[in-house]
Amino acid sequence: MTPDPEQKPNRLFGETSPYLAQHAYNPVDWYPWGDEALRKAKELDRPIFLSIGYSSCHWCHVMERESFENADIAKLMNEHFINIKVDREERPDLDSIYMTAVQLLTNSGGWPMSVFLTPELKPFWGGTYFPPDDRFGRPGFAHILTQIANLYRTGRDKIEETARQLTEALSERDTSAISEDLPGTGVMESAVDYAERSFDPHWGGFGPAPKFPRSVEISKLLRYYQRTKKAKVLEMCETTLESMAHGGMYDQIGGGFHRYSTDEKWLVPHFEKMLYDNALLARTYLEAFQVTGKDFYSRIAREVLDYVLREMTSPEGSFYSATDADSEGEEGKFFVWTPEQVGEVLGRDDARALCEYYSITIGGNFEGRTSIPHVRKPVEEVAGSLNLSHEKLVETLQKARKVLYEARASRVKPFRDEKVLASWNGLMISAFARGYQILEDPRYLEASDKAATFIAENLCLSGRLHRTYKDGRCQFPAYLDDHAYLGEAFLDLYETTFKPDHLRFARQLTDTLLEQFWDASGGGFFFTAAHHKSLIARKKDPFDNATPSGNGVAALNLLRLERLTGVGSYRTRALELLKGVKPLLEKAPMAFSYTILALEYVLHAPVEIAVLGDPQADETRKLLRVVYQSFLPNKVLAAVTPPVDPAIGEAVPLLAGKTSEGGKPTAFVCRDYACKAPVTQPGELERLLAGP
Repeated sequence: MTPDPEQKPNRLFGETSPYLAQHAYNPVDWYPWGDEALRKAKELDRPIFLSIGYSSCHWCHVMERESFENADIAKLMNEHFINIKVDREERPDLDSIYMTAVQLLTNSGGWPMSVFLTPELKPFWGGTYFPPDDRFGRPGFAHILTQIANLYRTGRDKIEETARQLTEALSERDTSAISEDLPGTGVMESAVDYAERSFDPHWGGFGPAPKFPRSVEISKLLRYYQRTKKAKVLEMCETTLESMAHGGMYDQIGGGFHRYSTDEKWLVPHFEKMLYDNALLARTYLEAFQVTGKDFYSRIAREVLDYVLREMTSPEGSFYSATDADSEGEEGKFFVWTPEQVGEVLGRDDARALCEYYSITIGGNFEGRTSIPHVRKPVEEVAGSLNLSHEKLVETLQKARKVLYEARASRVKPFRDEKVLASWNGLMISAFARGYQILEDPRYLEASDKAATFIAENLCLSGRLHRTYKDGRCQFPAYLDDHAYLGEAFLDLYETTFKPDHLRFARQLTDTLLEQFWDASGGGFFFTAAHHKSLIARKKDPFDNATPSGNGVAALNLLRLERLTGVGSYRTRALELLKGVKPLLEKAPMAFSYTILALEYVLHAPVEIAVLGDPQADETRKLLRVVYQSFLPNKVLAAVTPPVDPAIGEAVPLLAGKTSEGGKPTAFVCRDYACKAPVTQPGELERLLAGP
């Protein structure tokens, strides 16, 4: 909100979270989550109103404008409640617990999350967005506040009983035991079968609108296709990836994906852009390029990575979290166009070509007056209708997009959330590392390495990783996802640069998970560490959400580390984790896409590749290029300049005792703990990797 010069700031003033700072001038007497607020609730014996959201959440902004800036509603809140505001991206532990409570209460969830707690932090009532008064079939927020305040005074026993039942249910949801056997190949078959049944053959995607990217699910299907060569599976992947990239969910002018599509055609998005979506989608488009060799997929991946470099990277090299859906109080205003606006920027001929290709029309396709750029016809068809050659139209569109992008930059930009999250940075570090491997753009390696250095130097204090960084302050002990995603990132960086420090840090992060997060009775990892302040429940969420399951990512990290380091306990823990989720995995495989990636790594033996030669030398790069261009999701890769130092051989047994052939860069390929004869030519390596 824009601060009222007469309104004094509340307790959120000075918080590093942009979301909390947005509420610092509300008339609501907000507290951040902490000892002061929790103590006050007990001292005054008041219920807690807990509001959880994030800076780029559209309906969070709406509820703020309608209710939290409303003096009468604020008066009710201040008189009867202790009001706590939480950024879900800073405190995913709180968000997970209380979102589960809201889902149990209402069978739905979302943000803003509005939940009422006893002073002992037990939830007893909640929901999501509420209008200020009764409308849309929803009770008004003022009415809710009054009713709950009265019930707290006159029906305390009912509140206490509901809170007790909910708290017990929250604890029961995470009980599990380790199965004796691993899940089998049938899990992947069931997941593919479900995908086929829910697939939209016309527009791509799985299930009805709203449609989400579900990038990890596509990555899972690409692995299945690579192993089985079932054409239908590749068709599902390609139809979905092409439709998303041609639709309005993709920013056709500036690159990067919006959060999700509100319709089945991928046309009208929710316009916020999240770092994690773009990291995961860049990785999936890179994989599609490896599988198919189609330049379209590499172009989209490159445009996504370039967008992040331009708009989401701090001067120090870390990555920002998100940009808002709204600008000037309207969702999508920054991104939409009219033919007149395009003509003013480009001139008649170029404007005609761009509007024809990107479907920018007088009638519009968004709110009856503007157009979301999207592609519905192939270049050849549009070129024919304009009497242009294919080459001329492509050249015109490339030039016009740049001009339009520069013109758009003069508009009021959506708010950018500039806090740095360890987990999401991990996803993007991986994306840039893989982008460099496959696209060979040195900017991507520089971005990946620089962000990794920033995280290691600024989010690790006293040997402990932290969750967030903003305004020179790192805060909140890191969670499962932070350790797992960064562990994956540093493994990917090791397989890109072959710097031992990257492998060492990946091991440190994974060892911390095993020491502080492991569930000794049920297998797998809790979301919080043993040293975290205890809440009403200690969650262990095995499911994929908008981001991959931390348990699934950690399982794959453990398996990769075992192959690289030879430490058998890593594999043992990974197998225990997979056995622990077996009943859930077999029941709902679509909810476990990343865990299935780890299971595939176990069921289908990975290929181990060692390269001896200077990784920067041309002849060595030719061997590495063969590895990087191949779609080998189940692999580990190590390289070193010979001779192999004994310390390197001990840290990475895959390299130990190996010597180059005739002084040339040499590749060794091993499967099932047996190695083929070493090779020195790229063609020979390609044939070995193509083998069973």
